[in-house]
Amino acid sequence: MLALTQVQGLEAALFRNIIEVTGSASAIFDNLSSLGDILPGATPRLKALFADPKAFEKAEKEMEFAETHGIDILCYNDKNYPRRLRECDDAPIVLYKKGNVNLNARRIVSVVGTRRATEYGKDICEKFVRELSQLIPDTLVVSGLAYGIDICAHKAAMATSLPTVGVLAHGLDRIYPQPHRNAAKEMLENGGLLTEFMSGTESLPAYFVRRNRIVAGMSDATVVVESASKGGSLITASIAYSYSRDCFAFPGRVNDENSKGCNELISRNRAALITSATDFVSAMNWRPSRKTPKDNPAQMQLFNFTPEEEIVMQQLARFPEGVQINRLVVETNIPVNRLMPLLFELEMKEHVKTLAGGRYKANNIE
Repeated sequence: MLALTQVQGLEAALFRNIIEVTGSASAIFDNLSSLGDILPGATPRLKALFADPKAFEKAEKEMEFAETHGIDILCYNDKNYPRRLRECDDAPIVLYKKGNVNLNARRIVSVVGTRRATEYGKDICEKFVRELSQLIPDTLVVSGLAYGIDICAHKAAMATSLPTVGVLAHGLDRIYPQPHRNAAKEMLENGGLLTEFMSGTESLPAYFVRRNRIVAGMSDATVVVESASKGGSLITASIAYSYSRDCFAFPGRVNDENSKGCNELISRNRAALITSATDFVSAMNWRPSRKTPKDNPAQMQLFNFTPEEEIVMQQLARFPEGVQINRLVVETNIPVNRLMPLLFELEMKEHVKTLAGGRYKANNIE
């Protein structure tokens, strides 16, 4: 597989088609003299590309480098290869991973945005990841380790104990940009680094676009926090849309340059508008892992109710068998358009349970 990636001029989709026809990467190299028989249409130029001995030399060198530096090599037919990414026609046939992370986590979201993030964008990013960690504490956050929103998302994930993966546009023998080296090292403890490029590969402009397809393809959804009218985050969003993945964007003021891209995504129906992690979780129809406070001490912190939540919980306590939403509106004096999000958030925190017939009741927590 590694040698196959060194055959220049062929796309990943073609590699996969060739492997499916021949049965394996080995079959290609073992039958070069009769390649035309097992691969109809193989040109002399294609045969010459496969016959280049340098491909195997590079592959052997890379395997030695990976073993020395604790790097996992994931072929697209391996069980640990990102299954969501495998569904994409242009997925890399080989990935290099370093760190401690499950690339097939139950829920994965990519958070991307401009490199020239404003304080508005950084605040939104940090708040989104923080709220997400409370609502869905096992979410894997993916981004590109770039300046601005990317590194903000990674750091916010680490601060809230969410696993996070940085997808790189170069080999794992370097970190770009250099100032993010320490953050990258910290990410290895609960997350990791991922790339399709061999060691020694420098970051080129075209490689960042290739990187973006991995960010989009390995995730359930892409969230654009802040973006100008042009930029890599819009490319990621476009790729996510082409993969039929969910795409979301935070809106900004109409005259803010760094919000034009997000506003355009929303206006063109290429991304759904969200203003919080609650909006995102609701749109994705995600439910938190069922853990008791005894199993997860951090969940005990969620008992700090807001004043409105306290009112709702007090009224629910009066109806141990559950209560209809209309009755709850009367008892709490909270409008239904405000009460519904409150109930949803309390349900996400596992304080409220939805019953048949549109009734709600408080969870009994010992």
